[in-house]
Amino acid sequence: MKKEKKQKFKKILITGGAGYVGTVLTELLLKKGYHVRVLDLVPEAVFHPIPFYNHKNFDFIKGDVRDIKFVKKALIGIDAVVHLAAIVGYPACDKEPKLSYDVNVNGAKILMKTIKSTIPILFASTTSVYGKIDDRVCSEITKRNPVSNYGVQKAEAEDLVMKNKKFIIFRFTTGFGASLKMRFDTLPNDFTYKAINEKNIVVYQKNFIRSFIHVRDMARAFLFGLEEYNKLEGDVYNVGSNELNISKEELARLIQEKTKCKLEFKEIGKDLENRDYFTSFDKIKKMGFETSISIKKGVDGLVKALLCL
Repeated sequence: MKKEKKQKFKKILITGGAGYVGTVLTELLLKKGYHVRVLDLVPEAVFHPIPFYNHKNFDFIKGDVRDIKFVKKALIGIDAVVHLAAIVGYPACDKEPKLSYDVNVNGAKILMKTIKSTIPILFASTTSVYGKIDDRVCSEITKRNPVSNYGVQKAEAEDLVMKNKKFIIFRFTTGFGASLKMRFDTLPNDFTYKAINEKNIVVYQKNFIRSFIHVRDMARAFLFGLEEYNKLEGDVYNVGSNELNISKEELARLIQEKTKCKLEFKEIGKDLENRDYFTSFDKIKKMGFETSISIKKGVDGLVKALLCL
């Protein structure tokens, strides 16, 4: 039986490539010999991908994924797209629901309309699309039941991406870890930031189970998707590790151990996305992908990075 020839990509467009995941992915792909083009609407004086400007295989287009003229320009000569451009997380989406819908849904709509099923797309979705579930374990066959603006918007964007004949959808669990473009609104990053700068962490719903993935493993997942595209094409995968399902209390105590901060457990507030379940990552593991950075190692990196700020 003749072995199927692997799909080979050379030039990759990363929408939102100047962000938290995008900067790490850009660095990784350039090291692996890919040509990388980033399309991003970078606010002035916030961040520019300066470390990559001198690389011969890098180019940058400052533009909005919601503007078809920039999207058309960015797609010229591209072999595959990694779609990261989004307003991420339920707090940010709840704060600006109209803007987040425009970016997260209409941006995806314009991108898919422009691609017209001719270019493979790897889409960064989220396990927030599952929302509130009755089962204790959540897998790809679990019915989507988003309860937040963020989850609803990402689910709608997934539906748009699935209309393309060439796609891979990665449903990432909560990202954490140090990046060139830092985020402090994810739980491990937020806890670590407060532990170092405020010497105190307040934890509510301490027994709730959460799942995490290091930002470098998120980037590695996209590399895996590009290199094993034929094997993964046309399907949806939870991306993370079964070993990184832990309670909020376990996470907080780990950070306390490394920072000697004060811990307070209070029954105030709540997770608006009702996340309290184990997420299964067996499907992506069977395909050959496993995460490489543990919670402990990732927190170590966060502590070192934050002490330098």
